[in-house]
Formats: sequence, C-alpha cells, structure tokens
Amino acid sequence: MASVPSAAERPAVLSDLLPGARVRDLALIVGGAALTGLAAQISFPIPGSPVPVSGQTFAALLVGASLGMNRAALSMLLYLAAGLAGVPWFADGNTAWAGGGLVPSFGYVIGFVAAGVLVGRLAARGGDRTPLRTVGTMILGNLAIYAFGLPVLMAITGMDLGRAVAVGIVPFLVGDAVKIALAAGLLPAAWKLAGR
Repeated sequence: MASVPSAAERPAVLSDLLPGARVRDLALIVGGAALTGLAAQISFPIPGSPVPVSGQTFAALLVGASLGMNRAALSMLLYLAAGLAGVPWFADGNTAWAGGGLVPSFGYVIGFVAAGVLVGRLAARGGDRTPLRTVGTMILGNLAIYAFGLPVLMAITGMDLGRAVAVGIVPFLVGDAVKIALAAGLLPAAWKLAGR
C-alpha cells in the first residue's frame, strides 16, 4: 500500500514538482519574467486609454500561481527592474520610460509584484486546485494589480478617479474575466495531469 506524502513532501505549487532546487528556482524566476515580457507583446490599444490590453496580466497571474509567492515576487521584480533598465518588454515593446517619464501603465507592472505575492501565497494554500478556488485567487490577484495601477495612472496622467476608472479598469473587465476563466480551467487541470 502506497503511503500518503506528508505536508512537507507535498508540492505547494506546480513548479515544486521539478527537481534541482537552486538551478530550478533561478530558471523559473528568469522564465517567469521572460514569459510575462513575451505575453506583453500580445497587446491591443484601447481607444481613449493610455493602457493597452495585453497578455502580461494573465502571465503575471499564472507565474504567481505556478511559482509560488517568493519565486513569483522575484520574477515580477526582475520583470519590473529590467523594464526600468531599458529592456523593451512591457506592453507594445515599451520600457518603463516614455517621453521623459514613466509610462502610464507602470503602476500595473508594480501591481504584478503584489499579485505574484498574493496569488503565489494563495496557490500554496490550494487556491489553484479547483476551478472555483482558482477564480477567487485570480480575482484577488487582479484587484491587487488594479490597486497599484489605478493610483499610478492617476499620478502620471493627472486624471481624476472617475476618468481613471473609466479608462484604466472598465475596459479590462471582460478580458480579465476571460483570462480568469482560462486560468480556472488550466491550473486545476495541470494539477490533475501531475497526479497530485
């Protein structure tokens, strides 16, 4: 009869299933940042909004769920730092800088760090094991991104709260719902494939 793994032996997040701790962690941190940068290139402008729709939010949330709190935070910090250093891997091939200042979407990138921490922590507690839990986890991750994105958008553009919500949150709600639905299908399915 097979023994049940103890809590210490059970993987907390999907990436814990891979062997080789230090090399694995470094590769996952760099890979998570690269995935987010690549997903950012899938980008579409929204008329009237300085913030485009892109795949980077979906990637940042998946990185959080699959890498866990610490690795996801480091991965998103690497993504943020590289953009500040001039790597053109934010949405539309931008760096963090444009026209002598930060890009209006920079606060959302800061929010990726917070979302990585939050989603990673929730995933380690089982927040990505069922579709319903994954939906809740991803909603909270999106709220963390908005919590940082909106005030920075207001500060950079000088918009008032109502206008910032109209161009910085409302146009993204349907797309975010689709991304959450995708995550709710992908993450629990990945756990089932892993046999855990």
